[in-house]
Amino acid sequence: MENNLTYIQNGDYLIPDLSLSELPEKPLGKYGRMRKAYLKQHRPILYNQLLMTEKLYPHLLEIDETANWRLEQMMPQLAEAAGATEALKAADPMQWVGLMNTCKAQAEEILMAELINS
Repeated sequence: MENNLTYIQNGDYLIPDLSLSELPEKPLGKYGRMRKAYLKQHRPILYNQLLMTEKLYPHLLEIDETANWRLEQMMPQLAEAAGATEALKAADPMQWVGLMNTCKAQAEEILMAELINS
């Protein structure tokens, strides 16, 4: 097995010159950052394993995209079940906003349980 590892002299020690490959510049969204914080705090071994194998960023990006997609799918269903209709929006905008905020909070609780904190 060929070893292409290079070393850097640091005092009396030779330290492996390790660096991660370049990652795409797409920033993580809210849910990807939440997943990263969860892994770092509650699952440090998995976090370090993903980090060292360069699978952390793709994992976080996938979680973020999945969470956003699920949120888009759930919101209309939750809004309909709560009665947040266009007619209510026209008649009582403040009640509509309250219902929509409640629906978003419900959807985010589901996402937290199913995707972020699992």
